[in-house]
Amino acid sequence: MNNIDIDTHDIDLPPWSKNVSKFAKKVLKEIGKNDWEFSIILCDDKFMTGLNSQYRSKKEPTDILSFKLGQYLPTVKGDEKKVYIPGDIVISLETLSKNAKKFKITQDEELRRLIIHGILHLDDMNHETNDSREPMLTLQEEILAKLGNEQIIGGKK
Repeated sequence: MNNIDIDTHDIDLPPWSKNVSKFAKKVLKEIGKNDWEFSIILCDDKFMTGLNSQYRSKKEPTDILSFKLGQYLPTVKGDEKKVYIPGDIVISLETLSKNAKKFKITQDEELRRLIIHGILHLDDMNHETNDSREPMLTLQEEILAKLGNEQIIGGKK
């Protein structure tokens, strides 16, 4: 069973935040992952700029950062069953909104794309460019199309 915690930094928890976890679980199911536990942190551009500066030496916000951990931990002391802690995902809702306008898509679609993107990074996938032919980005768009009827913002709570 997968567990995704949703938290915020410097912003209020959106009313649709529970839908983020539900969608992330569907993405994990699509890529065949089970017993994963991680957090998705929603934030503003100020917080994201600080992280981007600290970890990527870029003094500007970005839409998403993934922080890879990659550890297995036992679920109960002495239990052989283990849970995988892949890391955490941080998403700037301000940059997400700007990018949705720039790409002429809904904020909901952009949020779904970012969640998929972050999970694929936590699953050790990477891309050198933003070329849609990159294998990770191709898979991202395939998953997005497959889960196209899902909705996070304005979806069921």
